[in-house]
Amino acid sequence: MSEASTFAASDIRAVTAAELANYRDVLRGAIGVRRVVGAPQASPVYPFVLAMASFDEIVDQLTPEGQPRPGNVHLSQEIRVRRLVAPGERVGIDVEVLAARREAKGVRLAIRCVVVGDDGAVVSELLTGALLVDATTPEPFGDMPAATELTAGPGPVERTAVTATIPAETVLAYADASGDHNPIHLDEVAAIAAGFPGVIAHGMSVLALITEDVVDRYAGGDAARITGIGCRFSAPILPAEPLEITYVTDGGPVVKFTCKTPRGLAFKGGWVEIDGRRHG
Repeated sequence: MSEASTFAASDIRAVTAAELANYRDVLRGAIGVRRVVGAPQASPVYPFVLAMASFDEIVDQLTPEGQPRPGNVHLSQEIRVRRLVAPGERVGIDVEVLAARREAKGVRLAIRCVVVGDDGAVVSELLTGALLVDATTPEPFGDMPAATELTAGPGPVERTAVTATIPAETVLAYADASGDHNPIHLDEVAAIAAGFPGVIAHGMSVLALITEDVVDRYAGGDAARITGIGCRFSAPILPAEPLEITYVTDGGPVVKFTCKTPRGLAFKGGWVEIDGRRHG
């Protein structure tokens, strides 16, 4: 399965200070912490938001003519951050499907995205795992990338548990801030038809919320120190559902985390990498 991907999309996005600030404010308001003051730093997760239109274009390309668009389930996300997106810059976005594999519930995709800044340098690289539900195309190709392996630090190991919720109004606000208006997040009937007990929170909103907490807790409030983020999404999160987030540190640059609901693990194998030398 070594055939090169023929599924790709590109875009150019202008980034405003207002949208960067609003995105972080929505998340920080949900966890009851102070809003960011002064010149806004972008969320390290924001490149995913910028790439969403290109991701949607890829799904359109993969949908056979005359057939309904398949549901898209987000399975995993990794983001490598070279630097934060800057207010006022225009970024180039290039997305391609690296691999496709048939599974019992549809077709699993590995999607790579590169975000390039005004200066021509790479801002961020994203690796997204997704499932096209009940899809039978495309034909399998490529090799699924291995998940990032984390190196243990020198210790000691410390665990910190925190609790949070995503209120229903935050789900609505996040849809507007991110541009993700998938009906499973907004419409009870659509969510139930998709097999969920009701509307569900955006998985990326929870990942971005956790990133905000890590920035404050472990990176001195400086989002520019975040150099990588990753997790596997294992179960949906419902609005207002209590979340138990457990952080594990071991003296190294990586904060590992899991996120649990009363129904079980929602995020597995989570990690946020922090650069002790880099500042915004």
